[in-house]
Amino acid sequence: MSAAPAPQGGSRRGWLGRLIYWLLVFMVWGIIAVMGVIVWYAYDLPSVDKLSAIQRKPSITLLDHKGRKVAEFGDVYGVPVQLNQLPKHLPRAVVATEDRRFYSHYGVDPIGLTRALVNNLWAGRIVQGGSTISQQLAKNVFLTHQRTLKRKVQEFLLALWLEANFSKDQILTLYLNRVYLGAGAYGVDAAARRYFSKPAAKVNLAEAAMLAGLLKAPSRLAPTRNLKAARARAAVVLNNMVDVGFIEPAAARAAKTKPAGLRRGRGGAVQPARYFADWVMDRLTDFLGPTERNLVIRTTLDRTMQGHAEAAMAKLFAGPAAKRKIGQGALLAMAPNGAVRAMVGGRDYGKSQYNRATQARRQPGSAFKPVVYLAGLEAGMRPDTPFTDKPITVAGWSPKNYAEKYRGRLTFSQALAYSSNSVAVQISERVGRDKVIGAARRLGLSSRLPSHPSIALGAAEVGLLELTTAYAALANKGIGALPHGILEVRDGRNNLLYRRHGSGRGQVARPWHVAELSQMLAGTIRVGTGRNARIGRPAAGKTGTSQDYRDAWFLGYTAELVAGVWLGNDNGAPMNRVTGGGAPARLWRDFMLAAHKGKPARSLKQPTGKASPARRGGNLFDRLWKSLGGGGGGTTEKNDEHNRRGDP
Repeated sequence: MSAAPAPQGGSRRGWLGRLIYWLLVFMVWGIIAVMGVIVWYAYDLPSVDKLSAIQRKPSITLLDHKGRKVAEFGDVYGVPVQLNQLPKHLPRAVVATEDRRFYSHYGVDPIGLTRALVNNLWAGRIVQGGSTISQQLAKNVFLTHQRTLKRKVQEFLLALWLEANFSKDQILTLYLNRVYLGAGAYGVDAAARRYFSKPAAKVNLAEAAMLAGLLKAPSRLAPTRNLKAARARAAVVLNNMVDVGFIEPAAARAAKTKPAGLRRGRGGAVQPARYFADWVMDRLTDFLGPTERNLVIRTTLDRTMQGHAEAAMAKLFAGPAAKRKIGQGALLAMAPNGAVRAMVGGRDYGKSQYNRATQARRQPGSAFKPVVYLAGLEAGMRPDTPFTDKPITVAGWSPKNYAEKYRGRLTFSQALAYSSNSVAVQISERVGRDKVIGAARRLGLSSRLPSHPSIALGAAEVGLLELTTAYAALANKGIGALPHGILEVRDGRNNLLYRRHGSGRGQVARPWHVAELSQMLAGTIRVGTGRNARIGRPAAGKTGTSQDYRDAWFLGYTAELVAGVWLGNDNGAPMNRVTGGGAPARLWRDFMLAAHKGKPARSLKQPTGKASPARRGGNLFDRLWKSLGGGGGGTTEKNDEHNRRGDP
């Protein structure tokens, strides 16, 4: 007799029971695992004492070489404000944009997290965050911004702790006083003062929307950096406020019609010498390493000269610059020993922090020719050595003079004054390009200089800092300069941390050759292409114009000051027939007249009683010069780096 088959329902119930059992097991162990992670990360939660203590970053004060304050940099903190002291539209703008359910959740918003997850998956990248204001406050005050599981769990726990110990208004107040809003401003009051020159209690709807909009990307959207983007983001905030019923559509339209704008008071103005300050602070860690101490830096800058430099540049761009299609400019002034006295790296630091005085590399054109002529003097040529200014061809290349004008018979000195391209190439080829490159290296030019016939015409790209340094060696009787900007650094307690030592690069050219070259360059200003740079006192200088009017230069010096000017466009677009003898020479003249006002005129430095080698046995002097290391073809790697970046 066969056994009866087992009921099918019992089998199904057995399978379902086992499934439920294992689900419960996994759930229990999952809860235990999650609790274990939470306990583990909760063990080293940061101290909540940080909530009331504002951690200020160190400040840096820059003094000029006379001890006068130039600028002060560091984070800005406003007056702590209470929620009832602010116009209602400011906290509402923040809540509408950052956490719409702020007053209804308990520190973590599951709905917001789910929405952000869906949107990010749909977009295939992170486009939206799900952090609440409580979580953001926990992150800003207690944690780092690293995206790790530990940080996220601790942020979750601290948000719950905040919600358990403070009211919603208290949390929002803490957030508004601590949040970063760009341009070094922490808290809504500091940001309102920096951008609008008013306390947060007085901001209007458009300004409140702009402040709330900065929370998305404070550095990128800061109105001092990108006003257009800040206004576009403010319009999004206004739409958010309409969506949640905080304002009427008409109010939003009115605020969009008259958007917030910058008002530059003490807190919001771009401070003077910012290009110089960036250059100095970029090198500061090379001397001190990372530090959290407040610093007082005595620099080589001259506050008065810096003002003259900025005023001269502003005058140019308020006048003929637009008509002549001049988009940018740079001006650099230094003492003959390389101490930088003034630096302007562009027309508007607020719009572009790129420093064209220290970072850009452009073709100097004829401003490079003093290097060629120095090599000629060192090879035995004299100011009265005759040349023929005529069309020539070298290795299949035919240089042309400006406007293809040739003057026939010229002396060595006249050829420099009239900036003859033909004669400059003849000198370079007769001397040897390696000798020209060697002279350039000794004077401080460290950029790449290809050995091509066009090197004589400044075809190789160089920087304004290194080219001005080369002219400084001429102003300093052939003693090489190291550009530098820092004299000493002290901390907030007046402890000396660094003091500059050293005298430069030593003798890099014979004093008598430099004296002859200086007299020739003085002729360039008196009767040559640099006539627009005449300042009524002894001065030497040289114009430079690159191909198609892409770059225009003037570099020159008096007995006490060296200055270089570059004008052009960042994208290399041609200007409207701007030559070095035009706008750059006039800009140089305006600055130098102001910088020398009230100072007695001094003659350009002469050689110290030495006759030229051609008149006193050149072989003896040449052997002596070479025994001292002169006339070499290169510089050390250390000096190359100094002249590329400067030596603050």
